[in-house]
Amino acid sequence: MRVRIFDTTLRDGEQTPGVALSPEQKLLIAKKLDALGVDAIEAGFPIVSDGERQAVKLIAHANLNAEICGLARTSKKDIDAIIDSDLSYVHTFIATSDIHLQYKLKLSREQALEKAIESVEYAKSHGLQVEFSAEDATRTDREFLKKVYAAVAKAGTDRVNIPDTVGYSTPQYFAEITKDTVEVTKLPVSVHCHNDFGLAVANSIAGLQAGAECAHVTINGLGERAGNASLEELVMALQCLQFDKKWETNINTKLLYDTSRFVSNLVGIAVQPNKAIVGENAFGHESGIHTHGILNNPLTYEPISPELVGRTRWFQVGKHAGVHGMLAMLEDYGVKPNEEQTHQILDRVKAIGDQGKHVTDVELLSIASEIMGERGIKRIVQLTGFSVSTGIGTMPYAFVKINIDGKDYFATDYGVGPVDAALNAIQKITGKISEVRVKEYRLDSISGGSDALCEVTIKLEDAYGNKVSSKSIGEDIVTTSVQAMIDGINRVMLKKSLKESKVGS
Repeated sequence: MRVRIFDTTLRDGEQTPGVALSPEQKLLIAKKLDALGVDAIEAGFPIVSDGERQAVKLIAHANLNAEICGLARTSKKDIDAIIDSDLSYVHTFIATSDIHLQYKLKLSREQALEKAIESVEYAKSHGLQVEFSAEDATRTDREFLKKVYAAVAKAGTDRVNIPDTVGYSTPQYFAEITKDTVEVTKLPVSVHCHNDFGLAVANSIAGLQAGAECAHVTINGLGERAGNASLEELVMALQCLQFDKKWETNINTKLLYDTSRFVSNLVGIAVQPNKAIVGENAFGHESGIHTHGILNNPLTYEPISPELVGRTRWFQVGKHAGVHGMLAMLEDYGVKPNEEQTHQILDRVKAIGDQGKHVTDVELLSIASEIMGERGIKRIVQLTGFSVSTGIGTMPYAFVKINIDGKDYFATDYGVGPVDAALNAIQKITGKISEVRVKEYRLDSISGGSDALCEVTIKLEDAYGNKVSSKSIGEDIVTTSVQAMIDGINRVMLKKSLKESKVGS
């Protein structure tokens, strides 16, 4: 069965506290969603501001493959804003639960029903495709909810949507009211679930199993309070889990991670590391038991292949590490210790882990180099000079000079601070060579006073999915950050060169 994916990242997702997007940013996200393969994009709520209307209009004229929709309350003014935004598809709603009617709208049930019917008829009279939502449906009296949906169906709505507005439903109850809605409307039914109790995806699936044909979702589960049903989680669950029927969507799953990162960076909301599918740790392994299993057969501890969603698996060494995972990490850099050296390296790694610290790739290689008596791992990248300038009333500015495989490169850039400026300048150079990007930056102080030492940890990734983490300790934050960055870039580029040589041979 084909499931329609209705993405509301640009409307409900933008209602995430702290998120505000310009019209140009919304257009960029819309293009990413379209490339991902969503069937419909809720571009915004045109009545709320001039900028919102401008954004919706930009998206409406972007020649995207997805249907473009706008939100409107059950009022002629809101629907007129949809028309003025050059949209032909409106998602109109009114609350139907008694708590919303009494305390928010100050309306009786019959008054709300009348407004619902009038808005559908008004929108249809202007040639719009209409999707109607009974807001807070899951806390609405069940018989009244059926009455509302039956009435708007008779008034001519094209679709109906069931919102679990405060994430209050259980999968069982959501399935029951979905069956009610399908039965009384005989129309395509959508589900719109919030995640207040962590059940948004489960409730969405329950609704689809009960006869709904469309799910409202957002990238990374963005949305008010605990957010909405996550697009990536829902899509992969439908594709990979066992159901009594086969589900299909139009989503290009290999673009899920890239889309997730793009939206996260643009809205400024980080994805939690342990989030399913797109979290940084979703395909990361440390435990020796797990890494051993993964190396023999990835299905032992990975329910899906990371490549299916545009990811790569990675290993972390620490106190839970085992020989097999550690050796796999070292082999990525062409390092092959003998049995005695292997155990010495592992003992050192576990000792660091027992101190409550994690071991970065660079530290692992340093330990291996020391124990194996080598003069160090090959360095492809050398920092030959850098300077930063900052002050009140001026934007921080950095100059860097880097030697890569014997060739000198220069770059300058600005940033919100001297560290940001320096890292931006480095990335300006490496972006041309290997597209290395900073995925995470963390600064910790490890001693007190004016001469305190700082510890900088940086996680990097290139365009091929090679990931490394690097740590540096020093007195100067900028210098320490730059050193961690250069060390990390060396490891990424070494990984890439070794992989290329293996392919070539």
